[in-house]
Amino acid sequence: MDKLKMQSFDVIGSNVQKIAQLFPHCVTEILNKDGKPQLAIDFEKLQAELSNDIIAEGQERYQFTWPDKRAANRLANTPTTMTLRPCREESVDFVNTQNLYIEGDNLDVLKVLRETYLGKVKMIYIDPPYNTGNDFVYNDDFSKEKEEFEQSSGLLDEEGNQTIDPMQRNTESNGRFHTDWLNMIYPRLKVARDLLSEDGVIFISIDDNEVENLLKVCNEIFGEDNYINTISLKLKNIAGASGGGEDKRLKKNMEFILAYAKDYGSISQFYNVYAYTPISELVEQYRAEGISWKYTTALVDPGYKTYVASTIDGDGLEIKIYKRTDFVIKSISQIMKEERISEKTAYNKYAHCIFQTAMPQSSIRPRVMTKVKEIGFESDIYSIEYVPKTGRNKGILYEQFYKGDNFRLLAWLKDVSEEKDGVLCKKDLQGTLWDFVGETKNLTKEGSVSFPNGKKPVKLIQRMLKMVTSNEEIIIDFFSGSATTAHAVMKLNAEDGGNRKFIMVQLPEKTDEKSEAYKAGYENICEIGKERIRRAGKKVKEEAGEKADKLDIGFRVLKLDSSNMKDVYYTPSQFTIDDLFNENIKPDRTAEDLLFQVMLEHGIELSAKIETKQLNGKHVHFVDDNYLIACFDADVNESTITEIAKLKPIYFVMRDSSANNDNVIDNFEQIFRHYSPETTCKII
Repeated sequence: MDKLKMQSFDVIGSNVQKIAQLFPHCVTEILNKDGKPQLAIDFEKLQAELSNDIIAEGQERYQFTWPDKRAANRLANTPTTMTLRPCREESVDFVNTQNLYIEGDNLDVLKVLRETYLGKVKMIYIDPPYNTGNDFVYNDDFSKEKEEFEQSSGLLDEEGNQTIDPMQRNTESNGRFHTDWLNMIYPRLKVARDLLSEDGVIFISIDDNEVENLLKVCNEIFGEDNYINTISLKLKNIAGASGGGEDKRLKKNMEFILAYAKDYGSISQFYNVYAYTPISELVEQYRAEGISWKYTTALVDPGYKTYVASTIDGDGLEIKIYKRTDFVIKSISQIMKEERISEKTAYNKYAHCIFQTAMPQSSIRPRVMTKVKEIGFESDIYSIEYVPKTGRNKGILYEQFYKGDNFRLLAWLKDVSEEKDGVLCKKDLQGTLWDFVGETKNLTKEGSVSFPNGKKPVKLIQRMLKMVTSNEEIIIDFFSGSATTAHAVMKLNAEDGGNRKFIMVQLPEKTDEKSEAYKAGYENICEIGKERIRRAGKKVKEEAGEKADKLDIGFRVLKLDSSNMKDVYYTPSQFTIDDLFNENIKPDRTAEDLLFQVMLEHGIELSAKIETKQLNGKHVHFVDDNYLIACFDADVNESTITEIAKLKPIYFVMRDSSANNDNVIDNFEQIFRHYSPETTCKII
């Protein structure tokens, strides 16, 4: 019966095993600091396998580096014994929800999640500190020895006192201004990459203070070949001079979003995203700016069609040609006058048949035009039916109209517009310049909570979600702030019936006592985020009505803490014989605390279904039905073990001190071999 490790994924050990498979002779044994043998890489032999020309120390090369970069890399690979403890009382719909809200230092949280969510996350969005000279960065102290760092990496000690200050202000006067920021962002992105699925994408908000360094960091971690785009994001307008005094720099109204793939070759083409402008507003804008608005005519009645001839497209497929008679065309102004309606009403009413004429660069038009002239039929309107090979109508029978002797194509307003919330809007396909100025006007009220460090618009996050996600995917934001990403996920799910799941991660950073948030009773940022999700979820569900009956607006709250296990569990050699027979679980930990650490150990998602039942008077936990069964009660006897074995779980876990007597331990494996030989049994 195996003993659980109860610590995060060992990246270094895994990499050594991979090298051993490729180059067995490059792996040897050494004694570690405890005098125990362990596998290690013989780098001289490995270099000989990988290159004919070995780069000498000090030799010039292209590289991106900074002080402590090696330490930052090691930190990303160092396992953690920390764990996540559930908090039912702060959760919403704890039993059924698939969403998670995690409090704690995001680096340790990402390490804890790494093995369970390895390759499962479709999209990551983060809005990290921009390093403006006034904000904070995480305090990852590389000057400490490894043991000292591990001892102090927890936010709280056993008495609940904070052991280190997790955040430090990074001012421009700091001699390590860029270094500290790079040391903060590098290990977090390195661990985050492991969580992305092969077709996953990460979006990172940043401004011009660190965009250059962030590009280099991402090129190193994700690879230059996996760079997708840099999106320029307009969040405010600049109208004249502002601020106190003259400034040699232009006023900022732009930020950036870097987009990288886990594997560019595996990602699908982004779903098209559009900007929407109400048609009535657009017409007024064009009129005021003296721009010609072309969509001013409607084919009120397409009339009757009479087949006249056929031609073929470039692949030899038939194109049927029809003459139109008794059709009715009216201008928008004529419609307004005859029906005594406003321009806005006219556009909304006749949106399906409003058009402008165009001269398309198409091989279809000249073929049709030539055929009609051959047979000599005359009409001001012709239509054709064919199956396009490309474009938005690819593969379906499509009807197209032409007007006049020059066969000008009728380009429909409906093809470039869409009704949004009952208003007809022109939709424009978006490139890498995104204008969200309009979404920032009431941003402080969005989500119904105040947030001292600013928010991103919900529609901004929704746009990225629409680009890369569809239904069941997992989305992570490990700088979640006011939880805009969670709000956006719930809202999009309500709109398209999706079942996307969010994981929010946020350090419980204290709010400024002078801020509106603090005055409203929010002592830390996590309290703001959780309350926003509660309020936003309720509002989204109310607005969506019946179609949101199954919408998941809940979340499980989990809090990062030191391991559930006493130090003797990890370093038994440092304790006496008497210590080894003592309970190895901390006295303040519950059975549910242990269960969640066991779930992490077995790679079970933390949103999995959990049920607790009574068997022979003992509390037995069932995760994903019978996938994992665990019992942490004391005095567990053979009868309880037998009942559990008969249920044939994939995994069974119990405490080594739970056995009622020595006979239970002696017969434990024999019982499972008899009733459920496929079950993997482990102890903590």
